Amino acid sequence: MAAREGNLEAPTRHPIAWQSPDYYDEAATFQELERIFDICHGCRRCVSLCGSFPTLFDLVDEGKTGEVDGVEKKDYWKVVDQCYLCDLCYMTKCPYVPPHEWNLDFPHTMLRAKAIKFKQGGVSFGEKFLSSTDVHGQFAGIPVVVQVANAVNQTKPARALMEKTLNVDRNAWLPALATRRFRSAAPKSADTQVKDGERSPGKVAIFSTCYVNYNEPGIGLDLLKILAHNGVPYELVEKEKCCGMPKLELGDLESVDASKRANIPVLAKYAREGYAILSAVPSCTLMFKQELPLMYPDDADVQAVREAMWDPFEYLAARRRDGLLKTEFPKPLGKVSYQVPCHSRVQNIGKKTEELLKLIPGTFVHTNERCSGHAGTFGVKKPYHEVAMKIGKPLFKKMAEHPEGGAPDYISSDCPLGGHHIDQGFDRNGLGAPRLEHPLSLVRMAYGLD
Repeated sequence: MAAREGNLEAPTRHPIAWQSPDYYDEAATFQELERIFDICHGCRRCVSLCGSFPTLFDLVDEGKTGEVDGVEKKDYWKVVDQCYLCDLCYMTKCPYVPPHEWNLDFPHTMLRAKAIKFKQGGVSFGEKFLSSTDVHGQFAGIPVVVQVANAVNQTKPARALMEKTLNVDRNAWLPALATRRFRSAAPKSADTQVKDGERSPGKVAIFSTCYVNYNEPGIGLDLLKILAHNGVPYELVEKEKCCGMPKLELGDLESVDASKRANIPVLAKYAREGYAILSAVPSCTLMFKQELPLMYPDDADVQAVREAMWDPFEYLAARRRDGLLKTEFPKPLGKVSYQVPCHSRVQNIGKKTEELLKLIPGTFVHTNERCSGHAGTFGVKKPYHEVAMKIGKPLFKKMAEHPEGGAPDYISSDCPLGGHHIDQGFDRNGLGAPRLEHPLSLVRMAYGLD
């Protein structure tokens, strides 16, 4: 049968066989990389997505033969290191993903290579520390320590030292530690009657995420205010550990497994009790919706959590369709330039944040679907920070040109880290100084809630 150009069916994902010894066979992995690189070289549709593809195409074009066989195998790592697992090539560009017979999964092949590199000791201490969000978040909530740490981290000598020891670019934006953690600041839910809808459970369990808990608790508190305003009872999950996404991006799959063993038994209990589990960081939500289910396809608890996990705006949109969401918004927001993060797009839930924001009278939403370039820890690392700013530049410029004219009043992204990267991009490129607010904070403001 002749090979078809492109694929006419919805993409499907194969399980990640990370527990098989064959998964870490470097020769077999390089053979698969060569196969995939050859297809990518002949297609080139993904050239504008990230640094991996231009790096690959330059290696091929400048090689001895002008084909993939002219590229040194050791140079394959240059392509792998530029991939930050955004998944956009798989979900939005590649015509050869399964069930196409060429069975091309670029991100998960990069993950396999990253896992081999990690096992071989090719990942630095700085990269490991940056991805250990539970470790450096432990200082959050200790007022004097937080004040000192936040102040010191903004000084030039401290940033120079971090660049030298942790490979953190001295010019990259870094989050501050919160003086009070979300999990200790969160008020208890009112004793509200559970109202299940046709499409939405009537009670919510909140998976805080490391970032909201340790760095920006206000995002989580705004989510709770929105739920309370709409009469949705909630509770914070009993205990939690990092979702594992930062470790996945490093190829540290054993650490991902440790997080899974800590989180899944707790979350599965909520899933089976009929809770909607909400996570306000798209990468964390995606970890439970896609990556862990592919790593543990036969684990019933993992699959139960996948079914119960919601993006906050996915949940709020479902409540609206059930007639259970208040849609009176007394405060207009004006011009909002909003970015859909990559890990929101990969969830295939549609533009639910845009849908909610457009309900607010006197609010003009300019939606943008380009990558910000931040990509977790990628955008703060010395070798890649300027690359990340370059990847994001078309987005920054597009967001600065609101269709209603002039600069926006607000810039916003469901990804908090991506939002700050966009904010820095505005500053770096002289695009004005609109106010950065998370979409949940915008909805809280529009409701007129303090």
